[in-house]
Amino acid sequence: MKRNIVLLFTCLIFFNLKAQNIENGIGQNDLNTITTAVPFLLIGPDSRSGAMGDVGVATSADSYSLHWNPSKLIFAEGDLGMSVSYVPWLRALVPDINLSYIGGFKKLNKNEAIGVELRYFSLGDITFTNTEGDVVGQYKPNEFAIGSAYSRKLSDLFSLAISGRYIYSNLTGGQYAGSIATKAGQAIAADVSGFYTKPISIAKKDMDFSLGLNISNIGSKIAYSETSTRDFIPINLRFGSSISSDLDDYNKLSLALDINKLLVPTPPRYNSDGDIIEGQDPDVAVVSGIFQSFGDAPGGFKEEMREINYSVGSEYWYNDQFAIRAGYFFEHNTKGGRKFFTFGSGLKYSVFILDFSYLVNASRAINGTNPLANTMRFSMTWNFGDPKASVN
Repeated sequence: MKRNIVLLFTCLIFFNLKAQNIENGIGQNDLNTITTAVPFLLIGPDSRSGAMGDVGVATSADSYSLHWNPSKLIFAEGDLGMSVSYVPWLRALVPDINLSYIGGFKKLNKNEAIGVELRYFSLGDITFTNTEGDVVGQYKPNEFAIGSAYSRKLSDLFSLAISGRYIYSNLTGGQYAGSIATKAGQAIAADVSGFYTKPISIAKKDMDFSLGLNISNIGSKIAYSETSTRDFIPINLRFGSSISSDLDDYNKLSLALDINKLLVPTPPRYNSDGDIIEGQDPDVAVVSGIFQSFGDAPGGFKEEMREINYSVGSEYWYNDQFAIRAGYFFEHNTKGGRKFFTFGSGLKYSVFILDFSYLVNASRAINGTNPLANTMRFSMTWNFGDPKASVN
């Protein structure tokens, strides 16, 4: 088996996206999506960012910062926080795929904070059959990642963080693919991130300006059999900014922008003999793949720019109790074609925050469907301790 079993699930996730691009007049030769193992690591777990177009690297800190930018943790409200969320995923394709997430943080002192997270991704029920079509097993593929982070202030305005996680992906339950036994894939990964925030004044109006950078999932390749090719996990570069202002004593408005780029090799173009005619060999080591990802697209600089995804979002708070959010996400048609608007709201009562988000498809799709259409996220957050007090 030259390709491992993970490609089956990758094809399931991206099939409708590719089909919609062909419907839009983009030929199969123009499509060059980058696929990786364990793509669930890139799914935003929280409703707040989900309602803001999946921005989060430079927004204000909370328990979900472990996913978006762990260095924000030391700037979070309160001394202790935790979060729980549930995300039904790809409901336009199948009814039983979902992501569950639990996270939390604790400030050790005024300059240091630690955080932990657990994410569990269920792919529903899968029936396995042999070449004759006979049922040979029933299994619920699942993946999970457990991680921790350490965030430290280097000044009143700037912080850095490093985090690590263990990744486990069991897609087959040990079933055989032909004569080859499959196994669960495992990997270790790390994040490196930074966060900068500073009060500024624009047109005599006080505002908070922030910048964030997170390089996530820097880790080992993953394999699902002893003989299969090892695949990259989704090493990702996320950079963004945000600006927020108290309009008056009751109203606060924030705007944010994120850009994302996968730091894994772009698939090259091959001739009929299997030789590379454009692009570079993707079978390289992890570090080489990260650097190669900035200049290996077979379409040159133009295609490299197409590999950048953009997210914009806004958030409005009234009296620090009720929030309304909106956003937009853009991915080029030749790289998957995800385009969607997001909306949501939040309700804060004392230390508890309840958030909800909803995704509206903005790209043309066959039969009017899109695998991400009507995606809903539900999340809860608790922040304990005096948010204005310093930790000793």
